[in-house]
Amino acid sequence: MSWTPSLDVPRPRTAPPGGAVPSLDADPAGPIVILGVAASDAHVVANQLIAFQLRQLGYHVVNLGACTPVRQFVACAAEHPGVLAIVIGSINGHAVEDLTPLRAAKDRGEIPCPVIVGGNLSVGSAKTGNEAAVLHRLGADHVLTGIGELIALLGELRAVRAGLAGPGGICAAVRSPALTPAS
Repeated sequence: MSWTPSLDVPRPRTAPPGGAVPSLDADPAGPIVILGVAASDAHVVANQLIAFQLRQLGYHVVNLGACTPVRQFVACAAEHPGVLAIVIGSINGHAVEDLTPLRAAKDRGEIPCPVIVGGNLSVGSAKTGNEAAVLHRLGADHVLTGIGELIALLGELRAVRAGLAGPGGICAAVRSPALTPAS
């Protein structure tokens, strides 16, 4: 499954009375999601589409763009103490190398929220199958393979924060092994 987003998702935000079109800017009242592309990766098309889609769903997206080192995600999280999640994409397959500093940052308490990683997580066509396990050891809380998983997971995190989730989470029916946090 590709990390490339589909634009075929429900868009709950509608035009207000009078017909004004909703802004494409971040919703300052929505849950904050910090989005970026791993440090050695300059691919931004999926990043921009994900940012657009999340904004349409009511999230306040702080998009750090391409080539974002872990220290920049840390600095941004410090500027946004209510952050719901940090979402890191990688298309070039170097996520493991780029996210090596993540564990130390989490151990120092510099990241106050779940870290979600997705995309092409290894170099070349031959996958080892342990990319997710390695990323979990590095500090990724969730490793995803598609935008649908991201939308569902952010919805669950949002519900947990609002105190609406029961045992197993509000999205337990759509949970897959890829959505299960590292233990």
